[in-house]
Amino acid sequence: MTGEFWLDDRQWSVIAPLLPRNQPGAHRTDDRRVISGIIHVLRSGCRWQDCPVCYGPSTTVYNRFHRWSARGIWRRLFEALVETADRDIHMIDSTTSKAHRSAAGGKGGRNGEAIGRSRGGRSTKIHAVVDGCGRPIALCITPGQRGDAPVAIPILTSLPPSRLCAADTAYDSKALRDFLIGRGTQPVIPNNPTRKRMQPFDLVAYRRRNIIERAFCRLKDWRRVATRYDKLMLNFAATCYIAAIVMWWT
Repeated sequence: MTGEFWLDDRQWSVIAPLLPRNQPGAHRTDDRRVISGIIHVLRSGCRWQDCPVCYGPSTTVYNRFHRWSARGIWRRLFEALVETADRDIHMIDSTTSKAHRSAAGGKGGRNGEAIGRSRGGRSTKIHAVVDGCGRPIALCITPGQRGDAPVAIPILTSLPPSRLCAADTAYDSKALRDFLIGRGTQPVIPNNPTRKRMQPFDLVAYRRRNIIERAFCRLKDWRRVATRYDKLMLNFAATCYIAAIVMWWT
């Protein structure tokens, strides 16, 4: 079958030491094979039951994805990679993923599972920070109608300070500017037209912000990121983490 994804030796050598060991099961399907199948499903957007048999039983592929999502394993793999991120400039922004009708019905309700209503209908918002190479280094999932600025400080707090932090006018707030300056980071944020006192910013550095726009394009090449099919927020967040991990390799 064409279009299959297989972890190569270099990729496997990075994540293998971080995976759970001594897992139960007398005839347990090999992790490398199953993870390759998970990535295939998330990139292609196919149904889990349509996962090619070369990756093992489709129920095994889905169950390992879901169980590791619940245990936070995909998030820990992502966090291990981002420890080597560039700290010269960080860029923050968000993108919206439309929620498919199959994503409805989570036990926590729409807001509990980060599905909200925005102008385009039911959606989920992916907030991300990328480094100067366009690699995601932090992710946060919220309902689609959530504003950008309120999420900025919590997501940036989880990261070491960078020299510069670039964002668009949606992030132009005194609270965020004070937060960045307080940790030694220069804000690269254009002034909102409604601002009474204009703040200087580095226009040359701001032009690099297209890096995060390109990163979102790559992220949404994954069909299960561009459209949310998962009822559970933890599974959709895991989908985004896995896509981000692969972006570090390509």
